[in-house]
Amino acid sequence: MNTLIRNGEIVDDGWQWIDAGEADLSVRLAAGGRFVLPLAAWLVHRASLDPACAGVWLGPDDEPESVLPWLADIPLIAIRFPVFTDGRGYSLARLLRTRHGYTGELRAVGDVLRDQLYFLQGCGFDAFQLRADQCPEEALAAFQDYSWAPLSGR
Repeated sequence: MNTLIRNGEIVDDGWQWIDAGEADLSVRLAAGGRFVLPLAAWLVHRASLDPACAGVWLGPDDEPESVLPWLADIPLIAIRFPVFTDGRGYSLARLLRTRHGYTGELRAVGDVLRDQLYFLQGCGFDAFQLRADQCPEEALAAFQDYSWAPLSGR
């Protein structure tokens, strides 16, 4: 199991990650469990999956409209950041939460750094799979890095 930060706590992750192009995917899915599949594989296998056990991961070029008809039934959407400087995932998260009303777990994965957590949370993420060299215990402090106060006298 992977360690991640969810709702401000370090927790074990019970989801199995499926990589794009993974061989023997049908056999692995038939064995059961909770899976996070790349969008293309999720769309192909969606009808045969238990909706409560099937999450989907989106890359920066994936369109969130692809999952909208099933959005209410998807328990987990992971948004992959290939490099920390790629900000498209922030926009995807914001669209899913505000425009489309997604209420399930929204997880940032990939090249996710401690310094991004506060801002990722502000866009709607509630779970974070940090890059391997990032310490989850130290990363928890990131949520307290900034304080925003409304401007007074305006």
